[in-house]
Amino acid sequence: MTYSNGAPLRVAVAGLGFGEKVHLPALRASGSTEPVALWHPRRERVQQAARAAALPGFTDFGALLAEPGIEAVVIATPPAPRFDLAKAALNAGKHLLLEKPVGVSAEQVEELQRLAIRQGLQVAVNFEYRAVPVFQQLAALLAAGVIGDPWLVKLDWLMSSRADATRPWNWYAQRSEGGGVLGALGTHAFDMLHWLIGPTRELQGALSTAITARPLPDGSGRQAAVDAEDIALLQLGLDAGLVAGNKRLVPAQVSLAAVARQGRGCWLEFYGSEGTLVLGSDNQSDYVHGFHLWRAGRGDALQPVPVDPALAFSRTWADGRIAPVARLHRWWANSVRTGRPMVPGLSEGFRSQLCCDLAITAADTGLRQSVAVG
Repeated sequence: MTYSNGAPLRVAVAGLGFGEKVHLPALRASGSTEPVALWHPRRERVQQAARAAALPGFTDFGALLAEPGIEAVVIATPPAPRFDLAKAALNAGKHLLLEKPVGVSAEQVEELQRLAIRQGLQVAVNFEYRAVPVFQQLAALLAAGVIGDPWLVKLDWLMSSRADATRPWNWYAQRSEGGGVLGALGTHAFDMLHWLIGPTRELQGALSTAITARPLPDGSGRQAAVDAEDIALLQLGLDAGLVAGNKRLVPAQVSLAAVARQGRGCWLEFYGSEGTLVLGSDNQSDYVHGFHLWRAGRGDALQPVPVDPALAFSRTWADGRIAPVARLHRWWANSVRTGRPMVPGLSEGFRSQLCCDLAITAADTGLRQSVAVG
C-alpha cells in the first residue's frame, strides 16, 4: 500500500518508555507523520499517557490493529514481546517502525522480513545514528575516500548507565529477554560499521558480566541474578571491497560497556592509507548531543572538521534523540508513500542482530565466527 496524497502517515505508538519520550514528539515534529493512538498492556499506564497526549489509549493490541484509521505502528516495547507484536501488526496490514534489537534472535528478524515482503509493507528499524548530521558528514567523507584505503577501525562505546549496582533488576538483566550491552549498544555499533565501512565477514570476542546480581524492584531487598553481558570486546573483519587493489577484510576493534564509570563515551576512529577520521563524544547523559569530528591527512595533526550546514536539523530539542528520530520518521513515511524499500530496515536489522547472535556464540565457544550475509 502506498500513499501519494501527501497526508501524514497515521501512526500508533506501542510501548511508553522511549515511545512516549522520543517517538511521540518526533512523530508530531516530522511533518510526515501523525500520532493517532497509544498502546500499553497496563491500563493505568496507558490511561495516564493518553490523557497527557490527548490521544486514545488501548490495552488490547488486537483492538488497536482493528482501527481502520491507523496505517502504521511504532513498536518501542522491550525486545522480547516485539516479535509477536510485529507479526500481528504485519498480518493486520500495518507498516512498522521497530526499535532495536528487532527481536531476540536473527531468525525472528528474518521471519518478519519474509512476512513484510509478502504483505507489501514497509518496515523501518530505528538506527537513528544514520540520521545524525555529523555521522552523515563522516559517511560522506569516508565515501569520498579522504582516508584512502581503510586499514583499521576502532569503536569504543564506554558508558556508565548500568554502573550503579543498586539499579533494579529488569528485562535488561536477562539475555533471553534481549537485555545486555549487545542489544543496547552493539546493535547500533554493528549497523554503524556496516553503513560506514562494509558488512561484517568474521567475528570473534569475549563477553562478561561485571554486576552479576541486582535488587528486585519490589523493595524486598532480595537480589536476582544477571546473566546478560554488560561488557563486550569484539574483533571484526569488515568487507570494504577492494583495499589497495586486493580483496581483504578491514580489521575493526569494538569495545562496549554499560558499566564504565567515567567512561569516555562513544568514539569511532578510522585509519587509512591517506589519513585519519575521528568522531567522538564524552556526553554520558545524551547519546546524540556532543559529537565532534576531526580529520588529519598524511603527517598532519588532527583538526576539527567544520559542521556542514546542509545536513543540520531544522529544529533541535533538549533531548538529542528526538531530532534524528523525527528525520528517520520522514524517511519511513516517504518509503510508505513511494513503495521504495526503507533503509535502515529489516535487512539492516537482520545483519546487526546476526552479529549480536554470533558474538554470543563466539564468546561461548572461543571460536571465530564467519558471517556469510552481505
